[in-house]
Amino acid sequence: MSHDGVGLRAVMRSVAFLTAGALAVPLLSACSAEEDQAGKPVAGQDIAPATRDLIADGGTLRWAVDAVPETLNTFQADADAATSRVAGAVLPSMYRLDQNGRPQVNTDYLETAKVAEREPKQVVLYKLNQQAVWSDGREIGAADFAAQWRALSGKDTAYWTARNAGYDRIEKIERGASDLEVKVTFSRPYADWKSLFSPLYPKDVMGTPDSFNDGARRKLKVTAGPFALKKVDREDDKVTLTRNPRWWGRPTKLSEIVLRAVPRDKRAAALADDKVDLAEIDPAEAERITLAARDKGSTPLQGPGAALSPDKSLRSWARAHGSDDEAAGEEISAREKRREAMAEYADQQSALRGFVVRKSLEPAYTQLALNGSEGPLADERVRRAVARALDREELAKAVLEPLGLPAVPVGSHLALSGQQAYADNSGALGGQDTAEAQALLADAGWVPGGPVKEQKKTEKAAGSKGEKADADSEEGSGDGTYIVGEDNKPAEADREKKKEPKDHSKKQSGQYADERAGKHLDGKQYGRKEAKQGGAPGAYAPKGTAAPAGAAAAALAKDGKPLTLRFVVPSGPGSESLRTVADRISRMLERIGIRTEMTRVPDDSYFKDHIASGEYDLALYSWPASAFPATDARPIYSKPVPAADGSLTVEQNYTRVGTDQVDQLFDQAIATLDEAEGRSLVRKADARIWAAAGSIPLYQRPQLTAARTNLANTGAFGFQTPVYEDMGFLRKGAKAAEKSPGAEKKDK
Repeated sequence: MSHDGVGLRAVMRSVAFLTAGALAVPLLSACSAEEDQAGKPVAGQDIAPATRDLIADGGTLRWAVDAVPETLNTFQADADAATSRVAGAVLPSMYRLDQNGRPQVNTDYLETAKVAEREPKQVVLYKLNQQAVWSDGREIGAADFAAQWRALSGKDTAYWTARNAGYDRIEKIERGASDLEVKVTFSRPYADWKSLFSPLYPKDVMGTPDSFNDGARRKLKVTAGPFALKKVDREDDKVTLTRNPRWWGRPTKLSEIVLRAVPRDKRAAALADDKVDLAEIDPAEAERITLAARDKGSTPLQGPGAALSPDKSLRSWARAHGSDDEAAGEEISAREKRREAMAEYADQQSALRGFVVRKSLEPAYTQLALNGSEGPLADERVRRAVARALDREELAKAVLEPLGLPAVPVGSHLALSGQQAYADNSGALGGQDTAEAQALLADAGWVPGGPVKEQKKTEKAAGSKGEKADADSEEGSGDGTYIVGEDNKPAEADREKKKEPKDHSKKQSGQYADERAGKHLDGKQYGRKEAKQGGAPGAYAPKGTAAPAGAAAAALAKDGKPLTLRFVVPSGPGSESLRTVADRISRMLERIGIRTEMTRVPDDSYFKDHIASGEYDLALYSWPASAFPATDARPIYSKPVPAADGSLTVEQNYTRVGTDQVDQLFDQAIATLDEAEGRSLVRKADARIWAAAGSIPLYQRPQLTAARTNLANTGAFGFQTPVYEDMGFLRKGAKAAEKSPGAEKKDK
């Protein structure tokens, strides 16, 4: 699992975003202005769109997932992305997201849905599609809506629910004028009512605590989607979905969908071995598939043994043919293993020519989180200085440009470009400005100088551990700590020393639910080689000479303590881009005098033992962008409050930074039924979140999917909810369009 990402809203819900007052302009102009702010998605979806007549009837799509889901109930705490994928194919959803990440009525289940009354209480009237039935033949109706409300309202603690947002505002649900109408009355206004009943479970699942808690974990006897659940096979690590014979909508093109559990680092091999047809992949696998298409039958330029230089090859030959029989035997064995690995790699590359990489950007963004609960970052001025030191465009380019994706920094915590609530509010904090960052630090009392000798000792102790971590992490198993100082490398004198890895089992303060979501040394030097550690850049130049561009500033200190921040990053495979970004951020902070103590930790403890428990100063992780930010983003940015036992209740606000103003704006946004006013309030909340500098959005996450070249209507979906019934394999000779109709891409 890569910690650079957390799934879409369904995962987020089941586990895991400044303007003045309202403008006095005509409504039409206001809408146009909002559309301009929302913009368009930075990258369009890439799903090889094709009309249904070009797609063959039948076939099995084998789709890689991270794991067979522990539960099929998306409302339980251990639901994951695979849970949501199954639910999307087999259960009703009243609304689905379009290419811009905006909710649209799902006409397979709804004819209309509207706010029928606003006073004295909000009433929403759903008119159901008269053909919509459960797989047992029963009509979908008010009884199912009511059962789901009772289960998720939070009133009955016997239901083991992970969330009840929105359902706790419902007062009653009843039948309307006919069996096709469902009337929902709210006790308090709820702006995000469109988020409810997606997915909708049958009353058989929601009706009792036992059926909710246990009945839907391993099976779903009754469904109502284009596909039905055939089998969950834990021995063979797969879930099989088959056509629903009672489906009333457009017939599914595929006969079956098999969701097969394949680890991320094994997916290229699984594709080549004909075990899966579709898989989300990491950049390294994407490069392999791209190279396979370019090789066109020639010998692969990469793979095992490709990096052997002529001198290494010569030494290998000499060892294999030398007089030392033992050494010769070992070298001959190693050469044989290399040949076998190269042959296997070449065979895989040949098979990978039948795949293509489909690219877009996920509806999720990576952020730099600043823990404001204690230490230097408890001071807002220091947090703002960190933010002003960052060149967010450079960081976005480092991750996205090599993948051929537009590198546009994210301007909002609560929405992404294309979504209705989006507006770039980063101006509330300000862009990259080294002088301003240094002024903020000076105002906070952090000045050049300090306990240089003591700091040197700390760097040495941490440096040796960092060296080991750096070497081990290439295998995906190392962890350790080292301080990034002026020369951006561990202390020279201790490179040969070995020390025990840092103990990460620190006592956690409070109880925080883990509901979701390194640095490579590059040898670059900052300042002159002969400059002593702790000396200011340019110290050996004539007085008044400016420091070279990008040089590290003198270390800062306050009250005898150096300004050093703990930067926690995951160490496992799949997190390389995070470590690259962490490396660049550390160098940017050096330029204003902030040092970072880089700590690599195993993936399985990264979130639980560090992010959620507050054992960090700086960290990188991602949040999904929701179509309903007033509901979904509030627990991420609400102000932490003290609990009865003295601990701090943070919900999902792992930066521990919040304000009463932000909370009030969320409360107002969730209670207004005027959509334009609600979006304005969300944007104001976002501007204040920027100003507090608890988290800094960096870039939208890349979405890379390997797909067979003859697969259509599937791949990198971007914002849009997958349309399962239209997926399939192209008929012989048919060709899909290169891009989705209307999808546009910003290149920068």
